[in-house]
Amino acid sequence: MLFWLKKFVSIWLMPLPFCLTLLAVGLGLLLWSRRVRLGRGLLLAGTILLMLFSNKLVSHALVRPLEARYPAIPELVAGTPLPPELAACRFVVVLGGGNGHGPGLSATNQLSVSALARLTEAVRLLRVLPDARAIISGPGDPKRPDRPTHAEMVLRAAESLGLDRQRATLIENGRDTEEESLAVKRLVGTAPFALITSAWHLPRTMALFGHAGLTPLPCPADYSARAGDELQWQDFLWDIESLGRSTWAVRERIGYLWIWLRGKT
Repeated sequence: MLFWLKKFVSIWLMPLPFCLTLLAVGLGLLLWSRRVRLGRGLLLAGTILLMLFSNKLVSHALVRPLEARYPAIPELVAGTPLPPELAACRFVVVLGGGNGHGPGLSATNQLSVSALARLTEAVRLLRVLPDARAIISGPGDPKRPDRPTHAEMVLRAAESLGLDRQRATLIENGRDTEEESLAVKRLVGTAPFALITSAWHLPRTMALFGHAGLTPLPCPADYSARAGDELQWQDFLWDIESLGRSTWAVRERIGYLWIWLRGKT
């Protein structure tokens, strides 16, 4: 019950639903009540917030602090020693990132952008860690048990990229990051492991895994606001991609506040 309540509340706190709610309430007050001043204020607030969240410069500013929290695994050059922390890893854990279902499409083409980026990083690391096992997480749709789980879909994509299926273990019942951390703990015990997820998702993930008693090597992937990008005039404009980026940043901060209130950090 708590899980679904969290999902419901968090949806309405996301930038687009929140701004649309302000606009709808403001319009209603403006047209059908005497509180015209309040209605105008809500319309103005909703419009300004929606413009800010949809601005590339603002969305980058929101997401960059999250993505800069942990350094990326550098380019691994053949013939040079691996970073000691990476060389010690016995597992490479890939958290789920979502997928669609398209008949006739390959598994790689059904993964979301985030899931594909995470998988690519996992394959890169597994190639230099021949003795490490992959742990792939992602639940299925309880309403569609006939469809493969997300973890299975990621594994199929990994196979097409050269990963041996026998080298992977699936976590198919973790509904969120907190449940995934507990499932990973049961599998890895005290063994060192690399943890791959989107860079903007990693701060909250590391907090939850740390609370579970785990100390993974953070391996960020799926960057959306790279620090080396130069400022351009397009950064002052608005687009759907920026609204999505702002949504990730807001969702992660609300999620972190939620686990902090529950003493999970």
